[in-house]
Amino acid sequence: MSRFEAMDGNTATAEAMRQVNPDVVAAYPITPQTSTVQTFSQFVADGEVDTEFIRVESEHSAMSACIGASAAGGRVMTATSANGLALMWEMVYIAASNRAPIVMTVVNRALSGPINIHCDHSDSMGTRDAGWIQLFGENPQEGYDNAIQAVRIAEHEDVLLPVMSMYDGFITSHGLERVQIEDDEAVRDFIGPFTAHDALLDVDNPVTYGPLDFYDFYMEHKRQQVEAMKYAKRVIPEVAADFEKHFGRRYGFFDEYRLDDAELALVVLSSTAGTARSVVDSLRAQGLKVGLLKPRVFRPFPAEELADALRDKIVVGVMDRSDSFGALGGPLFVELSAALKTYDVSAKMVDYVFGLGGRDTTPSQIESVFRDLAEMAETGEIKQLVTYLGVRE
Repeated sequence: MSRFEAMDGNTATAEAMRQVNPDVVAAYPITPQTSTVQTFSQFVADGEVDTEFIRVESEHSAMSACIGASAAGGRVMTATSANGLALMWEMVYIAASNRAPIVMTVVNRALSGPINIHCDHSDSMGTRDAGWIQLFGENPQEGYDNAIQAVRIAEHEDVLLPVMSMYDGFITSHGLERVQIEDDEAVRDFIGPFTAHDALLDVDNPVTYGPLDFYDFYMEHKRQQVEAMKYAKRVIPEVAADFEKHFGRRYGFFDEYRLDDAELALVVLSSTAGTARSVVDSLRAQGLKVGLLKPRVFRPFPAEELADALRDKIVVGVMDRSDSFGALGGPLFVELSAALKTYDVSAKMVDYVFGLGGRDTTPSQIESVFRDLAEMAETGEIKQLVTYLGVRE
């Protein structure tokens, strides 16, 4: 039987890891992720899991150990944040290139400098082209659910790619909410037994890992990763449908809130979507046809599905909790702009960069975004393509 508990996101994720019972976890502490692996290490010490917990000297070493353990034929999980993810940079690419189905929780935190320990999405957005599947969660429940689904997605024989499961540092990682924790055996039945593919220690079927790969085969190997991502786009909803069948909670590429008849749409990731829903309700009561779209899957980017969801909107506002310096706007805005253009969606689009370094974003600020969108719908004019919301100009 499932149970309900008050949990923060890190504890809920550690519970998911305990239920998965991976063969190896290699990790290094970093705020605000630390309590995830600290809690899990207690499960290891108490004998509640069979996991080999490797205490390493850096995040680069953590991912290196994870890659080695995965290549050897193990089910592997880890967690990190911000500068830790950046220190893994080389190995993050190698994990994906080796088709290592590692599951890593990334507790989103601003990248230095200046040094900042609070939330934005610059860390995970910095690795968006590394070849990892990326899932974003709004709250501790979604952090828990995504960690479980990530195992099935990563290990699918048509995918075999690593998965990052993201949620917001401190806001979600340390915020207590009601979380439904499923029965241990039900979770293990859902993820199933681990089957290693091309294990390095399978002496009867020898393979080579870490070869030098010049222009003769490198491009073909990259092309295979592209195909794996295409398969992942099919597998993610299949896993979500089976998750709903087992546990009753529905997931897709994104979540829509009062979007069907909306003329003005706001697109935002993770915890800010919760605040935005209350603003949508308030403005709906005032007669404004507004709606919300919260992406869950950023890689593979569900371009066609997002375009279809936004096809009949007049104006779309995107809120980016990270910036792409020198680009046309934040990462979510740039990707979504390309998607809408490609699939002939005529809505006008603007970007709002917000919440960098953990700066609070209030309902009144989100309401001001919707007011801007309403003015654009009325006048047909975009006064400013990218706005920095809440900054002291």
